[in-house]
Amino acid sequence: MKKTSPWAWIPTLYFAEGLPNVVVTALSIVMYMQMGLTDAEVGLYTGWLALPWVVKPLWSPFIDLLKTKRWWVLTMQLLMGSALAGIAFTLPTPMWFQGSMFFLFAMAFASATHDISADGFYMIELDEHNQAKYVGLRNTFYRLAVIFVNGALVSLAGLLEHSFHMSVVYTWTLIFYGLAALFIGIWLYHCRMMPRPKDDISSDKGVSEVAAELKRMLITFFSKFGAKETFFVMLFLLLYRFPEALLNTMTKTFLMRPPSDGGLGLSPEEYGLAQGTVGLIGLLLGGIIGGVLVSRDGMKKWLWPMVCAITLPDVVYIYLSYTLESNLWIVSSCLFVEQFGYGLGFTVLTLYMLYYCQGKFRTSHYSICTGISYLGLMLPGMVSGYLKDYVGYQKFFIIVMVCCLITFVVTAFLKIDPEFGKKK
Repeated sequence: MKKTSPWAWIPTLYFAEGLPNVVVTALSIVMYMQMGLTDAEVGLYTGWLALPWVVKPLWSPFIDLLKTKRWWVLTMQLLMGSALAGIAFTLPTPMWFQGSMFFLFAMAFASATHDISADGFYMIELDEHNQAKYVGLRNTFYRLAVIFVNGALVSLAGLLEHSFHMSVVYTWTLIFYGLAALFIGIWLYHCRMMPRPKDDISSDKGVSEVAAELKRMLITFFSKFGAKETFFVMLFLLLYRFPEALLNTMTKTFLMRPPSDGGLGLSPEEYGLAQGTVGLIGLLLGGIIGGVLVSRDGMKKWLWPMVCAITLPDVVYIYLSYTLESNLWIVSSCLFVEQFGYGLGFTVLTLYMLYYCQGKFRTSHYSICTGISYLGLMLPGMVSGYLKDYVGYQKFFIIVMVCCLITFVVTAFLKIDPEFGKKK
């Protein structure tokens, strides 16, 4: 039997993994803002959409009990394509907000489940050598999905609205129908092209066995170190990105709100270029350079420079909010600096989670770490809009800079092996 080339399914699989995540966490913010919601409403409601990624470690062990990883991947892709069509269908109706939130939440749940099954399928189909060989390919197409949504789709929405004089509702309806067609196309392609690994079988364990294993996994997760050190690790996972949690939604609204509301008034096309393209390139470069530095010298040596990198560049938003500089080159440069610093500093969080999760249950423990980290993004993000509406963008960004001290404090309590991360 002829073996399917990884090039035939890895790019589309990880494009399909990245696309719904960005639609839920980023594109929904732009859409709801243009549909008339306040910043407080946007922050609160889109914040809830992160919940499935917070709790997904709790149901991930049970996916092995029913069907195969391939079945889960294809089923979730069909569900996500249907959810995208559901959003498009409800937007022109009086119940547009309730309907779109329902389908976005369904897509978030399906996307979180798809993440688990797609990564599991990747590990089953490929041996260790090929897993390492194609990791760059999968990451590249995941990031291309981010550029496609934040860059191309937001720009397309602006083009439809301004060049063809379409209403905001009609514009976003077309965007989501197009996304639904794309996703259904990916599903149909994968139905034919995804391999059928002989090891991709459902587990013969019972529910009680899986529940007992889940309990053991949770106990070992919280007992890796002493109670005091574990407490500080949990604080680090929750609060390391606290400034980002406040910024995540409000920077998007700040870039597009008109100057009369304290924003920069970028058009969707300008937003797509500055945030969705230039900013993402800065993020990728920061992440690559961060990985190279840690591989050479170890994580501990670069810990504090990277903490500074993820916090101090946030000052660009204070500058932009006071000057209301709308020159696209200057705005893009500021976003590049901020996102480059974030990519560099995010290396600390990623590597520390790997450091903490060494040993038995490594994959499950890493999933719990990402869930706790998502919770740290979700909760502050839900109230960020209320805070911004109360004080305005200028004071809000100053408060964010003060909150950077929280990142420094929770990092100070970490204990890290000086050799961790160095290339052996």
